[in-house]
Amino acid sequence: MDFSLALGVTGLLIFLSVLASKLSERFGVPALLLFLALGMLAGVDGPGGINFDDAQLANAVGTLALAFILFDGGLGTRWASVRPVLVTGTILSTLAVMLTCALMAAFAHWVMGLSPHISLLLGAIVSSTDAPAVFSILRSKSLGLKGRLKPLLEFESGSNDPTAVFLTLGILEMMANPQASLPGMIGKFFIQMAVGAGLGLGLGWLASRFLNKVRLDYEGLYPVFGVCVVLLTYSATVNLYGNGFLAVYICGIVMGNGDYLYQRSLIKFHDALSWVMQIGMFLVLGLLVNPRDLGGVMEEGLLAALFLMFIARPLSVLLTMLGSGFSLREQLFVGWTGLKGAVPIILGTYPLLAGHDQGHFLFNLIFFLVLASVLAQGRTLPLAARLLKVDSPFQPTPQYPLEFTRTSAGSESTMDLAVGPGSELVGVQIKELGLPNGVLILLVHRGGRFLVPSGALRLEAGDRLLLYGDKTRLDQAKEILDQACQANPEAVCEEA
Repeated sequence: MDFSLALGVTGLLIFLSVLASKLSERFGVPALLLFLALGMLAGVDGPGGINFDDAQLANAVGTLALAFILFDGGLGTRWASVRPVLVTGTILSTLAVMLTCALMAAFAHWVMGLSPHISLLLGAIVSSTDAPAVFSILRSKSLGLKGRLKPLLEFESGSNDPTAVFLTLGILEMMANPQASLPGMIGKFFIQMAVGAGLGLGLGWLASRFLNKVRLDYEGLYPVFGVCVVLLTYSATVNLYGNGFLAVYICGIVMGNGDYLYQRSLIKFHDALSWVMQIGMFLVLGLLVNPRDLGGVMEEGLLAALFLMFIARPLSVLLTMLGSGFSLREQLFVGWTGLKGAVPIILGTYPLLAGHDQGHFLFNLIFFLVLASVLAQGRTLPLAARLLKVDSPFQPTPQYPLEFTRTSAGSESTMDLAVGPGSELVGVQIKELGLPNGVLILLVHRGGRFLVPSGALRLEAGDRLLLYGDKTRLDQAKEILDQACQANPEAVCEEA
């Protein structure tokens, strides 16, 4: 294809993907499914007729995109909300993934009749979850989640991909080298995770310190610096035998919770870049599959999807969440949110690259399983939340008609806090809050409107307060408001 024509086709596909996101919001179908469908329509079996079968390029595009997507997920993760679920989330992202892999492999071998190696690969590849798909559905249906469910699902999904990647590559290595031992693989797992976590923490801290000490001349260079951080963090970690995906996710958490100039600009840029990466990744993966080949794996795909959705994922969650403090209803909902996304499809290219004789069969099987998971679980998530009574009123973060961006070395900043249902703040006048001197409430968001606060204004459930002041005093104000919210476990004043 002529280069200029290829650019035009790329632009058209991205434009159609942007339009498809509106359909995702309207019908509650994850955007990833529509992006994949566009890629398939543009492929050799669709009206686009593009012949694309480069698994190595698709794998490279997916790996690069996933690194930036995980970094953006880390930037948006609030440490204060993750800390209470850190232990449970870590167990889910490691032990639950391994248990899901084992259960799926056993079913694939003993019931579906697949060979042991293919069964193990299938279990490893489909063992992780896709949080963006979950929350895009919840947002489109205006559904919130009670208590600690939202931060738990965010942290688990952001941190469980490295385990699935390790299992997949480890099984392929054992297939290529029968002398590799299981104890050696377990030791390698802990080394990779430790190196990934350590470098993610260290490089994230260094990047934040650099932005505090070295003031760049142009605001636009701060997002560019963020791109450098992602590339260097992933590359350095992988070359030091660590898990690069875990490193970039933790690096994102550190930088997202740091304090440096133009932080908001950096975060907004990487949010947009994450969308570009998602669209590009799913389009390429959609091009790689031939829809006519999916009919040959329909029976096996349905069997695998049903077992994964109804037995493997829920059972793994229930066993690993024993004694976690979460109710049975919450555990069942976590078990149902095991949607599959881009990671299984990307991992499905590894057997193709390794030249496995059943690589194409496995890739098509995984692709079909992902589609089945997204359609079945994606469409029923809101219903599951309501039936299990874990849903709560959805409170979208308001887009304020003003924006504060730090442009100097001062410590002034803004903080967005929500007043939850049942909070002791409900009915209290602003002048009675007892906020520290130097903290100003700029705006109050209520029911889609923005109110200019006065001392006599009484707070209502669902209000969001935009505070301005010195960072230390803002933290003091948050402590004061949090104490009033602790009367009800669901009434949490959270920083946006």
